[in-house]
Amino acid sequence: MSRLAQALAPVLLIALLLAAWEIACRTLAVPSYFLPTPSAIAAALATDWAGLLQSAWNTLSMALLALIAASLIAQAVALLVGLSPILERAVRPLAVVLQVTPVVAIAPLVLIWAGLDHAGRAIVGLAAVVAFFPIFSGAVTGLKAADPDLERLFDLYGASRLQRLTRLRLPSAVPYLLEGHKVAAGLAVIGAVVAEFVAGSGGAQGLAWRILEAGNRLQTAKMFAALVVLGVLGAVLHAVLEAAEKAGLRWWRGR
Repeated sequence: MSRLAQALAPVLLIALLLAAWEIACRTLAVPSYFLPTPSAIAAALATDWAGLLQSAWNTLSMALLALIAASLIAQAVALLVGLSPILERAVRPLAVVLQVTPVVAIAPLVLIWAGLDHAGRAIVGLAAVVAFFPIFSGAVTGLKAADPDLERLFDLYGASRLQRLTRLRLPSAVPYLLEGHKVAAGLAVIGAVVAEFVAGSGGAQGLAWRILEAGNRLQTAKMFAALVVLGVLGAVLHAVLEAAEKAGLRWWRGR
């Protein structure tokens, strides 16, 4: 199969689905507040593109802040865990509990602690909680993935725990860290959107607020327009991080 056919296949499928959606809505006379046509969604995008881009930037900025915070905390905790197996046994159950606790359940508490007038802080904090575990788990797994022969070599030379961590295990963890950050980035966006839904405030002015505002007014086309922008945002962020991962792995293998 040629590269052109591979590139056109998803575009043609999406075009066919959109055409079927448009024809079905018009033929069945589906009310626009129930399910708008793709043309109505495109019109909503064209009408409100500036506001949607601003909201997308607000959501993205909060997700990136959360990703940075989660990355710093997760890697710091993973390095401490790498120095002490006992500490790992103590920390991992807490990390797992934090991961499996739904963000919706703790969002009201975080919103109160951050202050009702500072919804952005709560959203960043909740998104960081969601993004923490993939980075932490990847870092811990990577620190344990060092070559056993090199581990024995370090034993032979009497390397300290700190030397073993910084010179052997940390470089070995690079691929796992890159993968963990790629997963955590998507979760940070999801966490930011969910947290904004729970906050129910326009203080953050993100895409979730746009969806809530349009939903309250039964402007379904605008809701779909915000969802389209959110999907494109997630896809672009994933593509950027995947390219960064490939570049990082290329550099790592070269070294």
